[in-house]
Amino acid sequence: MKPRPFDYARPDTVEEAVALLAEYGDDARVLAGGQSLIAMLNLRLIDPAVLVDIAQIAELDAIRDRGNIIEIGAAVTQNKVMARPGFAQKLPLLAAALPFVGHFQTRNKGTVCGSVAHADPSSEIPLALALCGGAVVLRSKRGERVLAAEAFQKDMLTTARAPDELVTAVRFPVIEGKGMAFDEVARRHGDFAIIAVAAIADARGSAQIGVSGMAGRPLLRSINGDAATAISAWADELEGFDDLHASAALRRDLLRNLGPRVVAEAIRCAA
Repeated sequence: MKPRPFDYARPDTVEEAVALLAEYGDDARVLAGGQSLIAMLNLRLIDPAVLVDIAQIAELDAIRDRGNIIEIGAAVTQNKVMARPGFAQKLPLLAAALPFVGHFQTRNKGTVCGSVAHADPSSEIPLALALCGGAVVLRSKRGERVLAAEAFQKDMLTTARAPDELVTAVRFPVIEGKGMAFDEVARRHGDFAIIAVAAIADARGSAQIGVSGMAGRPLLRSINGDAATAISAWADELEGFDDLHASAALRRDLLRNLGPRVVAEAIRCAA
């Protein structure tokens, strides 16, 4: 299938982009990398009046190191982040997660912010952002606001972004003195995860764990003591969901098996 006709706008500045969003509201869609948006257009799952292409806005194509925070602009591709010198040392959890996001070719176009804005419940980048305690920067003609990642993603493909707001950046805090790890189970490498698990831990074994693919948004839990027992109990609490890829019961079993290994790896990295 092909999309229905739409208008196309390519603003040169953020101010021009937010003016278009203020004008069109829910009838506009923002195009950056287009790795999810174009597929949805072709399947006619969305029917916008206008696409607002922000890929050429120079202000958004920047990675800013603010010392304790790394800010990634909305036009920055996933491969550009991965190629940045010192990236893995500053943001080891994102560095561990990004190789699971699609393939090299899709990461050449796909953006970090686009993945967060799309809010797929199985996506890797929103999980990493939430577990790190990151934030999303939104701008409109009304001004700028910053939302914690947990507050931004509300449910499956649903966020707190207002129709006239543009996601301009995401902010990852630089976390020192802790180990981090990430892993997932998918049908094929590059597919969305059936479940993905991330962990941040100290050398004493205290950990924060996150999982995606179990609910409409990433879920987080603090763990102290025996990780296997705590994660198994958490899995028992989670309802999960059934789809073409896996049952809720399988997802819970995957969490019970994958979770302790990811936590153990995070603890090893912290030692």
